[in-house]
Amino acid sequence: MIETFACEETVLKVQGLYVNRSNKSVLKDINLEIQCGEFVGLVGPNGSGKSTLLMAILGILHSQAGSIEIYSQPPSSNKTFGKVGWVSQAAASLPPHIRLTVRELVRLGTLNKKNLFWRKKISNARVERAIEMVGLSHVADVDVSRLSGGQRQRAVIGRVLASEAEFILLDEPLVGIDRESRNSLLQLLDKLCHEQNKTIFMVSHDLAAIRQTTHRMIYLEESIQFDGPSDQFPDLTGLADLRGIKHVHGHDEFDHHNHHHHHHSHEKKEEE
Repeated sequence: MIETFACEETVLKVQGLYVNRSNKSVLKDINLEIQCGEFVGLVGPNGSGKSTLLMAILGILHSQAGSIEIYSQPPSSNKTFGKVGWVSQAAASLPPHIRLTVRELVRLGTLNKKNLFWRKKISNARVERAIEMVGLSHVADVDVSRLSGGQRQRAVIGRVLASEAEFILLDEPLVGIDRESRNSLLQLLDKLCHEQNKTIFMVSHDLAAIRQTTHRMIYLEESIQFDGPSDQFPDLTGLADLRGIKHVHGHDEFDHHNHHHHHHSHEKKEEE
C-alpha cells in the first residue's frame, strides 16, 4: 500500500480570468480553486472554452485579465516544472510511423514548456511501476501503434505517472475508448487521487461518466455556470434551465460526434 498523507495545499487558483481568442471573448470572469487530492471534471458544450481554460492554465495561452496560480506560481513557472502533467487530446493518436514500445513511451516522462519531450532521467523502477499502475505490464514491449485506443490512452497516462507529476490535466481522455476501458481508466484516476494525493482536472463531454467518477464538476459555458459536488450536478432538464434553453431538444450537443454515449446516460437514469 502506498502510504497516504493529507494534503491541504491549494493546487490551482484562478481569479477573474478573461481570455480572448482571435478577438473573440472565450472565457469571462473565471474564478475557481482546486485543492490537493481533488478529482475535478470540467464539462460544457463544444466551443465553450474548456480547452482554452486548460491552455491558459498551462501557460500556452495568455489572458486579457485576471490571474492563474499553480502552487502559488504563475503558469509555466520553472518552480513548478515537472509537477504539472498534461495529456492532450492528440496524445493517444501518435503518428503511425513512430516506433516506440510502451516502455519507451513511458520512459519519455513529462513534457517541457515547449511541449517537446523532456528527457529527465526516470528510474527503471518508476517506469515499471507506472506501467503496472496503468495495467499494461503484459504489453510493455509491444509497439504503441499496435495497441487499442484505450491501451494507448493508458500508456500516455503511464508516461505522466512515471514523471511523478502531482497535478494532472487531461483533455478528453475518454474519446474513442470503449465503455469497459473507460470505466477502468476512470477508476485508476480516482485511485490516484485517493491513494497518492494526485490532483486531477479532466475535460470531458461524457457527462454520465464524469458524474459517476469525479468528486466535483465544473460546467463551463463562457463563464462557470455550475461548480459543485458531482452528485448535485443537474440532470438534463436542470441543465437546460442553467443554459436558459426552454426545450430540451439540444441535449445531444455534448456528443453529436459520439452517438453511443447518450444512451448510456439513459441507462444510468434507469439504474438510479
